[in-house]
Formats: sequence, C-alpha cells, structure tokens
Amino acid sequence: MDADVTDSAGPPSDPDHSAGDKPQGRSQEDPGPEGVNPGGGPPGDGTPEDGAPAAGEETPAAAEPEPETGADPEPEPEPEPGTGADPSRAPGPDSATAGGGADVQTWADRPKDGVVAARKRRWLRWTALGASFLVLIAAGVGWWMYQKLDGNITTDTSAAAELKAYEKERPTPVVMDAQNILLIGSDSRAGDNRKYGRDDGGSQRSDTTILLHLAADRKSATAVSLPRDLMVEIPSCRTGDDKETRKQFTQFNTAFELGGTACTIRTVERMTGIRVDHHMVVDFNGFKDMVDAVDGVEICLKEPINDKDAHLELPAGRQTLNGEEALGYVRARKTLGDGSDTERMERQQQFLGALVNKMQSNGVLLNPTRLYPVLDAATKSLTTDPGLDSLRDLYDLVRGMRNVPTEQVQFLTVPRQPYRNNANRDELVEPDAGDLFKQLREDRPVAVVPADELKEAQEDQGKKQDGKPDDAGSESPTPTPTYSGSSAADDLCKQ
Repeated sequence: MDADVTDSAGPPSDPDHSAGDKPQGRSQEDPGPEGVNPGGGPPGDGTPEDGAPAAGEETPAAAEPEPETGADPEPEPEPEPGTGADPSRAPGPDSATAGGGADVQTWADRPKDGVVAARKRRWLRWTALGASFLVLIAAGVGWWMYQKLDGNITTDTSAAAELKAYEKERPTPVVMDAQNILLIGSDSRAGDNRKYGRDDGGSQRSDTTILLHLAADRKSATAVSLPRDLMVEIPSCRTGDDKETRKQFTQFNTAFELGGTACTIRTVERMTGIRVDHHMVVDFNGFKDMVDAVDGVEICLKEPINDKDAHLELPAGRQTLNGEEALGYVRARKTLGDGSDTERMERQQQFLGALVNKMQSNGVLLNPTRLYPVLDAATKSLTTDPGLDSLRDLYDLVRGMRNVPTEQVQFLTVPRQPYRNNANRDELVEPDAGDLFKQLREDRPVAVVPADELKEAQEDQGKKQDGKPDDAGSESPTPTPTYSGSSAADDLCKQ
C-alpha cells in the first residue's frame, strides 16, 4: 500500500522534482499559513494529502478553487465517494488565516449587503419617478394657465381689415423700435356694465382714450389723454352694418360710437400724425378686477365723496380703494371739483400712475404668482389687434415696461382749451399740441410737472427770452418741452 501511495502522489524526494518546486494538483493553490503543510500534515513528513485515493482508485481531478470573499455564494459540489474531501478544510486563500480575523466578512453577512443595495436602488428609482411626475404636473399646470390666459383675449380682426384698406393714408413710422398703443376705455352700458348708466341698445363710446408712447430704448413711457369732448375731424368710416359715414367735424368720442376702433385710430392718426402700432379696448370690469388683483390702490381725499351716479361714498383722508370703489372714483365727475371732464382726466391719470407704482413697488411684474391674477383680470376684458392677441405678445410688452423708472412713466392731457363756439367742448391749443405730437412722433423726450410749477416755469422762460442784448447770439440746447401732468412716482397723499 505504501508503494502504491508513493507511486500515485510522489514523495518529496522524488528525483523528478527539484527541492524548491511545488508539487502538482492541489499544491498549486496559494500556500496556507506559515508552518502548515498544504497536505495537512507536518512539514516535510511525506504524508499524502487528505483525501488521496486508496490503492487501485483513480486519482480525482483537481478540485475547483472556492469562490473568493465578496463574490456571491454558490452551492458547493458534493464530494465524490471515497475521496474523503472535507469542504470545511478547503478554505479560500484569504480565509485560511489561523484563528479567523474579526474583519473577515462571513457568508451570513453577504446577503444583507445585497438587500441594502437593492433597497437603495429602489429608493433612487422611486425618487426619480416622483420628481419626473412633479415636473409633468407643473408643466401641465403651466400649460393650462397659459392656454387659459391666451384664450381670454379677444382679437379685433375687423379693425385690422379696415385699417389695411386705408393703409395708403396712414402715417409712416418714423422710429421703428418705438411703439404707440391706443388705449380705449369702453363706455358700453350693456351686460355687466348696465348698472353704471342707461343702456342705449348696447352702443359704445370711448369714455377714456389714451395714446401711450413707449420710447425705443424703453426708458420712458408717456401717456397722453385725449378728451372725449375734443372737437376734431372724423374721416368717413365704415359702420358695423357695413355702411359709410360722412366726413364730419364733431367731438372725438363720436368716432368710436360710429365706426368703432378702426375709426378712432384713423381719427387719432389724422390729428397727431403718429402711426398707431397697436390698440387695446378695456371695459369697466377689467379695470375693477385689475385693481382687486393688486389688493387695491391707495389714494388721499381732501373732501368726502358721495356720488350716487358713480356708486361711490368715501370719507376724506388716506384710504385704499378696491376695484368697485376705484371704478367709481375715476368715473365720478359731477360731484368732484368743478365737475369738468378736465379734472376727471387728471384723476384718472393720477390713479393709473398709482396703479403702476403699486405693481412695480410690490414686485408684481417680476413675480409670476402675483402677475397671473393681474393678467387674468386684464385678458378677460381685453380686445386687441392681432399683433397683441397672445399672452406672449402681452408679456413681451409688459417685460419691456417693467424696467421703466416710475418717474419716467408720465401722464398728461393734450394741450386744449374751451372750444370757441361751445364752452362745453374742447379744442387743441396750437402750437403746443403740435409740438407735443412731433416730440412723440420722433421719439424725443417730454417733461411733465404739476400745473402750478408749470406756470412758474413758463414765467421764468419768458424772463430769459425778454430780448436783452446780452442774450443776443447766445446758443443753448433746445429745452425739453414741459407740460402739465404727473408721473407714477407722485404720491397722491402729498399733493
């Protein structure tokens, strides 16, 4: 038997192997700890390895190396009969350390790490899905809001068609980047506006008309009020029932009643020589809702107001007007001041300035959350030309104005005086009105000051031009034309 063992395994002193060579088979694996024979016996005793076949048995194939620590465990193969192999005595190369190190990962710990990793992967997947869902919801809400605001706007295609038919007679733009927008406050008493006066079959009149000039550099905005009783020449216009009106000299707001927006635009262009780029028609309810959307506008009253026609009753002093009260305030006429339309226009200008100041000072134009109610209120009652009938167009317009300093948002009324043939009507004062229109047409600046300051400035200007010899030959830059008016920076409670 010893001879058989010697023949099968080969003694250490086999002449075919040098002293330093490693034997074949299992002995080619990494050696165990120092002083331990890979065969299991004491070093150099020539004892065959554990599990060596007995005499007459075939030598089994070399055992597959066990998986290293860190790899997923696989079921171990059953030992072949008669080999006597003991899996517990065939550790991997890193796990054969005598005594077993405390930092060695055991097989029981390995599945736990896999579960933790799987849980982390699942958590990341659910987080990504949740974030994607929120993005989709936000995008859907944003799209719905955009579509809602966009759908609120009414497009006036008939006015655009009529203006196109009269294109040859319209003024040519002088400064391309400047914009002139005609703002028309509808005086219709139909529908929800019935409570503000008699309904004349739904007829409309331009209760308020403002020519808004935006400078090309967007550093100033000038709003010029056109009195509704101003006597002007109205061209022949097409009515709603497709009839032609005659050319006539009458009060300004008749143009809107006869031929609507297109007739009003043509009248303004003939009077001023300024090309109207866009127009907006806003009814009463739109104005009310805009004031409510900014949480009211503050004013100061020197005297209490009790105007039944305007549905307005207010005490004297500082107070914040809501939309309903604001509408009554800008419409009141008979019970305030001298009852003239001139004073009413001044109140309208001052209130609009306070509204603009409120929107800019509270960051409404820069805050989408606060801007949305304002846009919603405006678009619900807004009729525009095709060039401003989308939310994108309106947003671009508002964005261009949001950086205009409030002191450069100016309001004034076109220079006028009582009409010579009827003191209840107005007529233009020349050359002042012509100079104003020229400044706006050429995108040049104008200045506004309160009426009392304007009178003092005019007296000082007269003294400088009194014809004294020392003034002869002196050259000075052309002064900026100055008119009676106000700016959005003015505090109504300090006047």
